[in-house]
Amino acid sequence: MFSWYQLVNHICFSPDGQWIASASFDRSVKLWNGTTGKFVAAFRGHVGPVYQISWSADSRLLLSGSKDSTLKVWDIRARALKQDLPGHADEVFAVDWSPDGGKVASGGKDRVLKLWMG
Repeated sequence: MFSWYQLVNHICFSPDGQWIASASFDRSVKLWNGTTGKFVAAFRGHVGPVYQISWSADSRLLLSGSKDSTLKVWDIRARALKQDLPGHADEVFAVDWSPDGGKVASGGKDRVLKLWMG
């Protein structure tokens, strides 16, 4: 194992089973093939460790929450950042997507629960 690797603290399958996403203390979200387990892409943009991730119901978007106090929405097809959601005053520990795909929720060290409308 190489010294620049950091711990992986959250993983989840996409609802369609095609992908696995991982959140890491190396400040990235990584995408893996859900069938073979092979690495596909890394999403970079957070400036702190990524604590949690959540998939949209259609498996097209991935949400991440970080120590840097932001949430980010990643477009899986484009392999790019779709939206940056600043607004927490401190680390974001919990994120989730609504079943209808229209909202995301987040909670963090600032003791605030935020609801973000799409």
